[in-house]
Amino acid sequence: MAGKRGVKAGKQPSGGSGRRFDRNSTQAPRRQAGMGPAGERTPSRPLREDLVRALALEALGAIRDEGRVADRALDHLLRRERRLYAAERRAVAEAVYALLRAETRLYGAFEAALGDEYRALSPAARRALAYEAVRVKERGIAPARALAEGGLSPALLPGLEAAANPSGPANPDAAPAERIAVDQGLPPWMSELFVRQYGEVEAGELAAALNERAPLTVRANRLHTDRDELSRRLAAEGVASTPARFSPDALHVAGRINLFSLPSFRDGLFEIQDEGSQLLARLLDPRPGWLAIDACAGAGGKTLALAAMMRNKGRLVALDVDERRLSQLGPRARRAGVHNWEAHAIGAESLPADLERKLAGKADAVLIDAPCSGLGVLRRNPDARFRLDEGSVERFAKLQRVLLDRYASLAKPGGRIVYATCSVAAEENERVVEAVLAERPDLELLPPAETLGEELAAALGAERYLRLLPHVHGTDGFFAALLRRRA
Repeated sequence: MAGKRGVKAGKQPSGGSGRRFDRNSTQAPRRQAGMGPAGERTPSRPLREDLVRALALEALGAIRDEGRVADRALDHLLRRERRLYAAERRAVAEAVYALLRAETRLYGAFEAALGDEYRALSPAARRALAYEAVRVKERGIAPARALAEGGLSPALLPGLEAAANPSGPANPDAAPAERIAVDQGLPPWMSELFVRQYGEVEAGELAAALNERAPLTVRANRLHTDRDELSRRLAAEGVASTPARFSPDALHVAGRINLFSLPSFRDGLFEIQDEGSQLLARLLDPRPGWLAIDACAGAGGKTLALAAMMRNKGRLVALDVDERRLSQLGPRARRAGVHNWEAHAIGAESLPADLERKLAGKADAVLIDAPCSGLGVLRRNPDARFRLDEGSVERFAKLQRVLLDRYASLAKPGGRIVYATCSVAAEENERVVEAVLAERPDLELLPPAETLGEELAAALGAERYLRLLPHVHGTDGFFAALLRRRA
């Protein structure tokens, strides 16, 4: 989940030792794929189109042919290509994500328009044609010119024109799930899940929203500033921002800028975090002086949000099986001025015995941001649609039931628990909670208004659970349930 980027499948522990990480680490923050190096200030230059094209197609080949995760493939490629300008880095990353979102639709349009001529193309040629379709659609380049610059045959022009400028749904007479799958580039099983759960109209809206570019959102670090003051500081650094709808700490940042290069970032005034992810921390609402546990902490984005709410007072414990990701919390916490934390890499099966003795039944608040299919964050991880399969949702649900049962026991009597995912599938969300509640009479479900307040809960439509959807709330797709361990 964001904080959790991408699909959290197959994570293995790095020893499960419960090792605490050095909070004084000086490791630099990991640069996002597509961003220039920190501090890079390059004048406006024309894109070297041939270089951008070659790198985008190389990255796409690594993702689709070798099964690499998109953000890691891009990060590796862009670290290698130090000669790129910042604008070229962004162009490569944006082209790759656009191609991943549109691949199924584009390939369908090519085949319908070109038939056997398209089917005879190699995989590399098909991707090159798709790349030119994205250029035509998003940058207004003439189709004939795009083919020539891409080294493609003029005979492919009808396919390029049909794909870049669709006149309507590719298959208007098909069944709803089939039509949505083709038009929005989803696997059929995923489209069927959306239709089954949300109905035809909303499923189409959800699928379309998951194909849009996600907003760039930051969280003001209240240990140092507030949202209004951060907005003024960003404006002074040449960055426009607008307040988000729901989180009082969230700002949407205009444009595509390297936020990591800003003095305000280096000063710890903000973290990049989706508004929905920020709301998960607010749902838990830990108080200063509490013992709070982030049970699936990842790289620590929500850990830092919890620390700000606790005003650096109390004890904040971050746990995760992925030692590499968890190690990123140290430099992030140091920059943010957070010092009430500790982090432990743990095994996949259980907590180390000594750590369990120290934590079990003692926490005032526990956040369980569980590994999931990531169906709610496809707009950030479009390649996940190709790595998931029809059984993924149920496999994650089995793990999620185990994690909720395990980590709920860390809460003390009267302690709060938030179970959350970045999935929009009921099998990973409501059904997991209901299954565990049926087996755990010591747990009870609370309305989100208990911690969010009546006004915010009503604005979010959060009655029994918190459900966030990109086409409704503008956030990533999230689910969360607020629980309490009975006294």
